[in-house]
Amino acid sequence: MMTILITGGAGFIGSNFVEFYLESHPEINIVNLDKLTYAGELSNLNLASTYSNYTFVQGDICNRSLVESLFEKHKFNGVIHFAAESHVDNSINNPNAFIQTNVFGTFNLLDVAKDNWMDGPHYVKNGCENNRFLHISTDEVYGTLGREGLFVEQTPYAPNSPYSASKASSDFFVRSYFHTYGLNVVTTNCSNNYGPKQHDEKLIPTIIRKAIAGEPIPIYGDGSNIRDWLYVLDHCKGIDLAFRNGTAGETYNIGGKNERTNLYIANTICGILDELKPKKSSYKEQITFVNDRPGHDFRYAIDASKIEKELGWKANESFETGIIKTVNWYIEKYKQ
Repeated sequence: MMTILITGGAGFIGSNFVEFYLESHPEINIVNLDKLTYAGELSNLNLASTYSNYTFVQGDICNRSLVESLFEKHKFNGVIHFAAESHVDNSINNPNAFIQTNVFGTFNLLDVAKDNWMDGPHYVKNGCENNRFLHISTDEVYGTLGREGLFVEQTPYAPNSPYSASKASSDFFVRSYFHTYGLNVVTTNCSNNYGPKQHDEKLIPTIIRKAIAGEPIPIYGDGSNIRDWLYVLDHCKGIDLAFRNGTAGETYNIGGKNERTNLYIANTICGILDELKPKKSSYKEQITFVNDRPGHDFRYAIDASKIEKELGWKANESFETGIIKTVNWYIEKYKQ
């Protein structure tokens, strides 16, 4: 059986992917390496833990000796790399943690993979030409858009926060290991994910949690900032396709074609809650505008035509269908 190392598989996207992958590929062993920081939850992996071909290891991708020992023990055929510090506000307050995990941690994984899979530049070791390193990144590396246009794979990088700068750096390290050593790498850059298991600090869980608790729902600035929203299971399917069928050295943008302002998101969720969990007044009355985030990017939007045409990916969920599933999941989580 093939064995794949998944990093950060206790987080939001990673845990959804682990569950999806175990169900889709019972023929593959999965080793999930996660540090279990505040954003990682073992409860996200309750279903995964019932599979005999699943192993969880608590540890840090920055710990080279640990990563080397796992490669030696499991003889990995591939790496799918989710592990990252990802909250922009936290990166503004403590950028060091983002440099350590997102930059040094990614380098560590790449370098150990190279040492295990290759003897030298463009020389495949032990017939491992099919071993692949898939790096999960973000559309935030491209910077910000105005009212028009879409991010494509050739869009120049222009990161505007310590978080996006750390992810841009990690993307460049992945690229360099392909061009310098011939390591079989693929990178995916996704738009904003939403769905079950997302950490409470993120926008959509915060709106739902604050609404249900009867607290002010904080919206930065005037709420006009725009994001392209991608349902997490649609993202998982795109990652699977990129890992199995993507071209080595290539980047694939994955987006939901669901551009919405932050204020629209808040109003939509409040409207759903008004129907599903009604109270005397509308939840929309709790929406409160707060001081904007420093360097807040105005708009993100992804052109996903490359992965659609080359790999046959397509988003199954519209924002309208995905957000109802999401709100229902969090209503259960935040039950009082």
